[in-house]
Amino acid sequence: MQRLISLRYSANLFRRPIPLPSTPLLQVRSMASETVALHKDPVTGEMVSKTELKRREKAREREAKKAEKAAAAPQKAPIASKSTAADEENLSPNQYYEIRSRHIQKLKETQNPNPYPHKFHVSISITDFIEKYGPPGKIEPGQKLDGVTEGLAGRIHNVRASGQNLRFYDLHGEGTKVQIMAAKQDAKDPDNFVANHEHFRRGDIVGVIGTPSRTKKGELSIAPSEMILLAPNLHQLPSAHFGLKDQETRYRKRYLDLIMNEDTRRIFITRSRIINYVRRFLDNLGFLEVETPMTSMIAGGATAKPFITHHNDLDLDLYLRIAPELYLKELVVGGLDRVYEIGRVFRNEGIDLTHNPEFTICEFYMAYADMYDIMDLTESLIEGMVKYLTGGKTTLEYHPEGKGSDKVYNLEFKRPWPRYDMIGTLEEKLGVKFPPSDTLHTEEANKFLRELCQKHNVECSEPRTNARLLDKLVGEFIEPLCISPAFIVGHPQVMSPLAKYHRSRPGLCERFEGFMCGKEFCNAYTELNDPFEQRLRFEEQLRQKEQGDDEAQGIDETFVDALEHGLPPTGGWGIGIDRLVMFLTDSTNIKEVLLFPAMKPIETPANTTGAIGPSGQV
Repeated sequence: MQRLISLRYSANLFRRPIPLPSTPLLQVRSMASETVALHKDPVTGEMVSKTELKRREKAREREAKKAEKAAAAPQKAPIASKSTAADEENLSPNQYYEIRSRHIQKLKETQNPNPYPHKFHVSISITDFIEKYGPPGKIEPGQKLDGVTEGLAGRIHNVRASGQNLRFYDLHGEGTKVQIMAAKQDAKDPDNFVANHEHFRRGDIVGVIGTPSRTKKGELSIAPSEMILLAPNLHQLPSAHFGLKDQETRYRKRYLDLIMNEDTRRIFITRSRIINYVRRFLDNLGFLEVETPMTSMIAGGATAKPFITHHNDLDLDLYLRIAPELYLKELVVGGLDRVYEIGRVFRNEGIDLTHNPEFTICEFYMAYADMYDIMDLTESLIEGMVKYLTGGKTTLEYHPEGKGSDKVYNLEFKRPWPRYDMIGTLEEKLGVKFPPSDTLHTEEANKFLRELCQKHNVECSEPRTNARLLDKLVGEFIEPLCISPAFIVGHPQVMSPLAKYHRSRPGLCERFEGFMCGKEFCNAYTELNDPFEQRLRFEEQLRQKEQGDDEAQGIDETFVDALEHGLPPTGGWGIGIDRLVMFLTDSTNIKEVLLFPAMKPIETPANTTGAIGPSGQV
């Protein structure tokens, strides 16, 4: 109070008018100093009276003694620390990121601790830890395995505090989790226990060195002597209760989807198992896995619109491959009788629930086999795969309207599968008689097919070629019959420029398509090996291309030349891995089975000029 009065007095002194206008300011100050002697405060630098200076010095002595006593007393954890993480949960994502980033930047400066260490020794995986120490009787409730030390690493998901001296964390890794029971009494540095644990947040990757133990309630845990921050998560994880549900975010930030959703992880593990099963199945039959070019001067091997790219050095436009078929058959000509390739193909088509511009395909070619051998092989492959995935069953459930919906398909994969003849089934369903199969390529047939589509309200955009009109009719009336796996056979030659003519039905070819859930998943031929006929088929495709069909092929002279050297009777087969994975994992959207699906760029005023990132993000 004395200091306040002094300050007020000084302030009023300089605000009050001075009745000596002719006296210089220096003289006024001189006169004041004669009246009141001022002394400099060595701490603040202020000029104060002798009384005020003594008061301040005594106050500082008292504060210094209090500080000494506080330093000598046992350190108490700050009361606010308990609620720091809880308070952060109420922040906006941007606020959380800023605060967390500042904290980590400070740790980078002080290196106490280093938030990005180079190495942590993991002595055992979380899965093996559970398998080794989890069996009943290995560790009794409330006990620890004294003398045993393990090093675990993973990502923190849930954080729970029980007072200042006991923290619980859920450590996730490899699709499983184990509890961390961090007690001050077990810590290597108990004096800094609270301070050390203030560094950890949900989403951080940590290393744990500790002893296998069980809580009193019997939950397997690790009691750490030391916890080390290995890689902090700067972003606020979605709520553990609500999780990550937004589809756009899940597809664009697949890493976050994998962190939060165990079902996503299961789908992609299943995908890997499916691809590995196909590879082992073919390897065991003596097939050789090969790799063929991704770019070529002609887009051949399938009926699809290609992507175009440019080779700068050659100043040459090239196509991304729509299929590896022609290259693989050239290898069979060269004497590699059984070859296959698993890889990406690119088709410049629409994006929908079952189509992505780039997708994974497996194609194989088997010398001295025909379509009937390949059908048997397909049934054996898929039935065995389903048994491998389900532990011996041949049935699966599929929800065509999404998981949790009432509509369910019970898929039966047991051999043999139903076989639908294309023309015969269409005649039965539509109640008409088709023109002779050897005339299905004519103008008269085109008129018949146009009228049939119009009568049954089947839409087909231009160009309305015979092949496209037939394909639309099949999609409307035959494909919906194929819920459990089935084959559609008896395709007209006009639909299959690379398939061999049918040995007993003129105008048709030896080809089958595999369908399930009303969608195609595989396609196979008895391959055309007559170079004269192949040239005629290519020329017909070229005519369709000139009519405006972007999906028709041109003439591949190199492939015709290869056929002229002799291709043995060969069966060829291709399967869409992504669509197969959809059906076997009960997924209705192809984006669910692609780690990084094609996405439309995010456009906002702030980022439309920025670079496009992975997964189509700007």
